Amino acid sequence: MTRCHEAAQADAVKRPAPTSAPAPSSGPAPLPATVDVRTDGLPDWLDPVLGALETVDAAKLSRFLPPEDGGGRQSAVLVLFGEGERGPELLLMERAGSLRSHAGQPSFPGGALDPQDGDPAGAGPLRAALREAQEETGLDPGGVQVFGVLPKLYIPVSGFVVTPVLGWWREPSPVAVVDPAETARVFTAPVADLTDPENRATAIHPSGYKGPAFMVESALVWGFTAGVIDRILHYAGWERPWDVTRQVPLDWHA
Repeated sequence: MTRCHEAAQADAVKRPAPTSAPAPSSGPAPLPATVDVRTDGLPDWLDPVLGALETVDAAKLSRFLPPEDGGGRQSAVLVLFGEGERGPELLLMERAGSLRSHAGQPSFPGGALDPQDGDPAGAGPLRAALREAQEETGLDPGGVQVFGVLPKLYIPVSGFVVTPVLGWWREPSPVAVVDPAETARVFTAPVADLTDPENRATAIHPSGYKGPAFMVESALVWGFTAGVIDRILHYAGWERPWDVTRQVPLDWHA
C-alpha cells in the first residue's frame, strides 16, 4: 500500500464533493460513440491494479461463477478509481431501500445490460457500466477512461452475471443522486480507509453467507461489492493485515 499512501499526500484533483442533492437538470452528457479499453496516461499508483488484471481469473475473485449453461442476467458495474483530497478513492452509491434486489446496500454503480448496449461478449458491458453510472450518479461518461475488465462473476441471490469494468476518473465531474427511487446517496471511499484494518470485518448473514466487509463513510459495504474490493486490494498488493475474526452480524433484511 506504499504507493497509495504516497499518492494520498500528492496534490488532489479538485472536484465537487459527492452529494445527495438532485443532479443538474441540463440533461445527461451523451455516451461516447465507442468505448475502448486504454491503459495510456494512467496515474502510477494504478500500476498494481493493471498488473493484477494480467494474472487474475474468476476463481481468484469469487467462489460464485456464472452458470455453465449461459444462464443469468447479463449486467455490469463500474469500478471507478478517482483521486480526491485524501488520494486514491472509489466511487460508490447506496441503493434505495425500496428496490427489489439488494435494497439499501452500498454498491458500485451498475445494472443490467440493455439491448442498445451491444454484445454482452463484446463492448456491451463497457457501455452498460458507463450508462448505468450516468443514470445513477449523473457523472459525465466522457471523463471516464476504461482501463480494464475483470472476469464475469455471479450473484446467486439475484441471478446477475456481472462484469466489473475498471475505470480511471480522468476528468472528474459532479455526481449526485439522480433518481431517489433507485439511489439513496452517492459517495466516494478513500482507498486509505478501505485498507485501514480498523475499518475491516467479516460480515455474517443468517443465511450462512460469510464475507469481507468495510465500514467507511457511515456505510457498511458487504456482499458482492465488498468481495470485489477485497480481491482488488489483495491482488494489487494494497491489503494490510486485518482481523478476519472480527464479525459484523447482518439481519435477514440485509
